[in-house]
Amino acid sequence: MPVKIRLQRFGKKLQPFYHIVVADSRAPRDGKFIEQIGIYNPRTNPATIELNNDKALDWIKKGAQPSDTCRTILSYKGVLYRKHLETGVKKGALTQEQADEKFNAWMEQKNLHISKLAQDVLSQSKDEMKNRIAEEAKIREKVAEKVAAKRIAESEAIASAAKSAVAEAAAETAPESSPEATETSEPAENSATQPGPSENL
Repeated sequence: MPVKIRLQRFGKKLQPFYHIVVADSRAPRDGKFIEQIGIYNPRTNPATIELNNDKALDWIKKGAQPSDTCRTILSYKGVLYRKHLETGVKKGALTQEQADEKFNAWMEQKNLHISKLAQDVLSQSKDEMKNRIAEEAKIREKVAEKVAAKRIAESEAIASAAKSAVAEAAAETAPESSPEATETSEPAENSATQPGPSENL
């Protein structure tokens, strides 16, 4: 029975995570499997990988063929390097103690690299957050300036409208020279110029 180490997809649409399983190559991707040996979540940065190295190595020794992605994961977790060292021990190229020392040194260096990568990602995310907050503050300041300018313009327009209304009202209530006043003044002037009845006598 051809056995493969491959990924089994779970999760919602556009939010995948995977189980690392040992399954028959003829089975569907998300169908039956023989054993689950780990979890892989690519949505985190760096990606989250939980793997049972002993079980993975045991299945590799039995002839299980990993898929391309699982091969990369096994190499990343040191399973393939461990198999390489054990092959060297079997051939007599090095002792088991030397193989263990090499593997432990490799794992320490790998863990340091992973921790450094995680710190870099964390610091980068903090810097991005600070920059985004600064940009949002600038945008808010620009919006506030536009709103203040708009309110000043509206208040000036209201004040000018009020002034014009007051001027129009004052013009309407001011006394105007009516034609009746001129007519009443003319007879008075005529009566002053005409001689009275005593003067004719």
